[in-house]
Amino acid sequence: MNTTAATITLRRITVENVETICDLSKTLSSAHRKMVADNGESIAVAHYSEDAWFRAIYADETPVGFVMLHTAADWNDGIDFDGIFLWRFMIAGGHQGKGYGRKVIGLVLRRLAAQGISALYTSCGEGEGSPQTFYERLGFVPTGDYYGDELELKLAFTPAMVAELLQ
Repeated sequence: MNTTAATITLRRITVENVETICDLSKTLSSAHRKMVADNGESIAVAHYSEDAWFRAIYADETPVGFVMLHTAADWNDGIDFDGIFLWRFMIAGGHQGKGYGRKVIGLVLRRLAAQGISALYTSCGEGEGSPQTFYERLGFVPTGDYYGDELELKLAFTPAMVAELLQ
C-alpha cells in the first residue's frame, strides 16, 4: 500500500461539488464500474431513502471518492437490514492504492463507535474488479449470506482497530 500525507475528510455533497463527485465514477476501470453503482445514481437513491448517510471523500482539497451507509431497515429502498451497512463505496481511479480507502473506513468506524456501534456490514460482487480482498485485508469476513449475487461481509471492530486504520 502506498500511503500519502494527504488529510482524508468526509464532506457533505452540495450544489458546488455534486457534479464533480458524480464524475468520479467515470474514472473507474470497466471492471470496477461493474462492481459499484455510479455516484450520481447513489446520490439520487440516497435522497429517497430515510436511512441513507452519504459523503464525498476528499484528500486535502481534492475530491477522490464517495461513501454511503444504510443506517436502519427501510423497506422502501430494497435493503431489509437492521444493522449498519456500507452501501456504496468508491475511490476514484488514479487515487486507488494510496491508503485513502483504509482511512475512510477508519473514519466511518470512528463515527459508528461514537454511536455505540461495533459492527459494519457490506456486500460485494465476486470476480474481476471485486473489492473483496480489500475488505478482507481490513478484517471483514464473509458471513455466508448473499444479497442477490453479492457476498455479505461483516467487520466486528474494536477501538484499537479504528485507531490502526486512522494511522
